[in-house]
Amino acid sequence: MSNTVKPLTPMMAQYLAVKAEHTDKLLFYRMGDFYELFLTDAEEAARLLDITLTARGQMNGEPIKMAGVPYHAAEQYLAKLIKLGKSVAICEQVGEVGAGKGPVERKVTRIVTPGTLTDNALLEDKETNRIAAIYPLKKRIGLAWLSLQSGEFKTKHTTAEALPHELARLQAAEILVPDNVADDLTLPNQRLTRLNHWQFAADSGTELIQRHFGSQDLRAFGLTPKDDDAAIGAAAALLNYARQTQSQIPHHLDNLSLDDGGQYLDMDAATRRNLELTQTLSGQKSPTLLSVLDHCATHMGSRLLALWLHHPLRRRTHIETRQHAVQSLAPHWHIIHDMLNGVSDIERIAARIAVGSVRPRDLSALSNSLNILAAFRLPENDALNNSSLVATLLSVFPQGQAIADLITAAILPEPAVWLRDGGVINDGYHAELDDLRRIQNHGDEFLQQLEARERTRTGISTLKVEFNRVHGFYIELSKAQAENAPADYQRRQTLKNAERYITPELKIFEDKVLNAQENSLALEKRLYDAFIVQLQTHLPVLQQCAKATAQLDVLSCLAANLHEADYCLPQWVDYPCIHINHGRHPVVAAQTAAFTPNHTRLDDKRRLMLITGPNMGGKSTYMRQTALIVLLAHIGAPVPAQSCTLGAIDHIFTRIGASDDLAGNRSTFMVEMSETAYILRHATEQSLVLMDEVGRGTSTFDGLALAQAIAEHLLQKNRSFTLFATHYFELTRLPEQHAAAVNMHLAALEQGHDIVFLHRIEPGPASKSYGIAVAKLAGLPARALTAARKHLHDLEQHAAATQTQLDIFTSSAPVFQAAATDNDVPGQTISDELAQLLSKCTPDELTPKTALDYVYRLKECWQNGQQHTD
Repeated sequence: MSNTVKPLTPMMAQYLAVKAEHTDKLLFYRMGDFYELFLTDAEEAARLLDITLTARGQMNGEPIKMAGVPYHAAEQYLAKLIKLGKSVAICEQVGEVGAGKGPVERKVTRIVTPGTLTDNALLEDKETNRIAAIYPLKKRIGLAWLSLQSGEFKTKHTTAEALPHELARLQAAEILVPDNVADDLTLPNQRLTRLNHWQFAADSGTELIQRHFGSQDLRAFGLTPKDDDAAIGAAAALLNYARQTQSQIPHHLDNLSLDDGGQYLDMDAATRRNLELTQTLSGQKSPTLLSVLDHCATHMGSRLLALWLHHPLRRRTHIETRQHAVQSLAPHWHIIHDMLNGVSDIERIAARIAVGSVRPRDLSALSNSLNILAAFRLPENDALNNSSLVATLLSVFPQGQAIADLITAAILPEPAVWLRDGGVINDGYHAELDDLRRIQNHGDEFLQQLEARERTRTGISTLKVEFNRVHGFYIELSKAQAENAPADYQRRQTLKNAERYITPELKIFEDKVLNAQENSLALEKRLYDAFIVQLQTHLPVLQQCAKATAQLDVLSCLAANLHEADYCLPQWVDYPCIHINHGRHPVVAAQTAAFTPNHTRLDDKRRLMLITGPNMGGKSTYMRQTALIVLLAHIGAPVPAQSCTLGAIDHIFTRIGASDDLAGNRSTFMVEMSETAYILRHATEQSLVLMDEVGRGTSTFDGLALAQAIAEHLLQKNRSFTLFATHYFELTRLPEQHAAAVNMHLAALEQGHDIVFLHRIEPGPASKSYGIAVAKLAGLPARALTAARKHLHDLEQHAAATQTQLDIFTSSAPVFQAAATDNDVPGQTISDELAQLLSKCTPDELTPKTALDYVYRLKECWQNGQQHTD
């Protein structure tokens, strides 16, 4: 028995050659109507996709494991793999079956990764999919990002400290980094794709960017070699990655811009998380600010609204331009919404045109959408007169009409779902295709006409033109009439009572009919591919139409709030202030039948609002609503308030809630202090700071000391607009020492052992914290509540006694100090004696008189050089 290992089959040899170039990806290898996976890929796919793992043949003496998914259902499997963070190389059959020896030619036509998706089936409708690249170089970090959906392509410089906040803003689905990146750089491991570091080289990157954009240098993009090498390297790595995954550089990546971070109101990662802009703290998509505001008619609008929420503007002229548009559209928002309901996702269709993966029905939907937009008019034209932005947006739509006409001419109104099925190219678009279709659809007419002509030509009235699957088309004559057959009749078959013939004309028709379907499908594919190439030259107009549609959708969505939801447009002033009258939390108010509105008043004389009140009383909601109103104002949106006046704001910071960072080996308190330290280092006079219960993660005295120091730092050093919620009632003395601080509290009523939250902000500190009443609401057992009330009573008595001692200590200290100074007594001795005094006396015994008597006896002992023992 031979132990010789059998050589690889040609197919497996081909598979292994392709796989060797994509070792870090799952390889979908096309075989007929299936994508097959082999070896370790098959094992992993079977586990992740819950598909059958089988084996066929052997390699190196071991069974070749394999698993497969149907070609027509591949998208659902790809979607699952991408959500799991996997990348997939798609290897298609590109050669003709049987065209040569060996297996049909195959090659990888695209690579599907989390950040390079363009297919709707793999994307969330209302989320923008971005991919970013990070290139640390010396003391700078280059950060670039692009979206294959929209063609957005930007780069900038940042720092290691700011990088996590930039990534939180971009929310990239995939992040490219060099394989030699430093371990101390804070990066989200689950989304990282490591590339060879040479792919980030600025020299070759400069050449790649210049070659793609056809420019002689990068100055037009605001980039200078050497100075901007980090940003150039990151952008080049992204561009090259797009080329590798899409087998080309997509045509709609037609511009690279240097991002100007100064145009946006800054928010760090913690603030974006705490304000729940597009995701709740538990990771849900609702209820969030986006879910409440988003009444957009298109997915493009929803994605743009999310982008605006993460990129609030700072430049007042841009904000007011949006406000004017919102105000102008308010009377017409429902008309615009109804019109846009019929518009498809132009942005994503354009992206699929750019990468050559657009489907026939995408094009018919695009044509319908462009026709709707081109025909749209606002009544009375008053929005055009009042808003230059609305006028600009509407002026874009007629440009799409020419593209719609091209599509209408080329594509059937209701084309087949798949190009491979035919029935895509419109009638009249191509003469040869029309001829092939006539042959397929009207062959019987040709045969009837031929039969009639041949009967006339031959004079044989019984002549028949027929067809069978074995012999094809033929002309049949009876035995008696066969001798009268014309010379061009070629005998095809002899029967007992008849002869069958073929003519050159009938042979040509037969060849056409037999090959018509195959030729028709092949021709349709060539025509379709050529048409997509033609459409790619119109991508700039399509992108403009998509952007204009999305903006009009968002603006009309915001206008609906102004018209229907009792929102107001903020007023802007040139002095520092945040004045909000009857403000509401947009998310909580949308879910509450009777929300209590509240005022917020911060200005140059009131910099810090110290907020006390019971748990569940609404402190966090009140603080968040102020921040959300400020944020909404900076995207040009109406805000949930009766009126709102704002000065310049540059940054929103929040320190709300905390949890352990187990991966980073940081406790809750450490996380809290790290976020607080970032705020104290970066907040300015134009910043809004929200501090909620800072210091509660450590002991009472440490926490109180830290909370007071932090509040004073914000008042004296940062001078930021600050909402500072606390349970440390000792801090309510802060306004006595700092004129820019003010006490406010969330009102509550106590009825016996129960509590009623009024959710109303009122001047002054809270009288108590109502913690046990809240515990009762939470369902704490009655026995535990009774014990808690007893412990509270004991603690309050002890606190009162301690306060008496501290008061006497305070009144006695100057006497001690004077006595010690007169007699050259060390400061430590003073402290020891005071501690001894406090420890020996009960509150009833320690009166100001006994304390002074004690001091004078001490003085006598010191003067006589005696040790005091009493």
